[in-house]
Amino acid sequence: MRIDEHPILAFNQKRKFHFTYNGKSMIGYEGDTIAAALVDNGVMRFSDSIIHKRPRGFYCAIGNCGSCNMKVNGIENVKTCLTLLEENMVVESEVFEVIIND
Repeated sequence: MRIDEHPILAFNQKRKFHFTYNGKSMIGYEGDTIAAALVDNGVMRFSDSIIHKRPRGFYCAIGNCGSCNMKVNGIENVKTCLTLLEENMVVESEVFEVIIND
């Protein structure tokens, strides 16, 4: 998913960061947000809608919608679109359980 070569632009090599997402080892690069690194690793489902459990992907990329909220290093509701990736981060999708009383 990452553009490595371009006819006009030059991309400098950045330092690799290792992190885990739901227990799976992944690689991102210095300067990436967590969300960008996840998309680069092929993760397209960031969360599920609370009521209907429909998949939600990377949406607004400016911290307004909450679709990218995940647990990062044990802290819940981290906006992954705004948070820069760091070496050895532990990223987990959040699971919400809603109980509806009739």
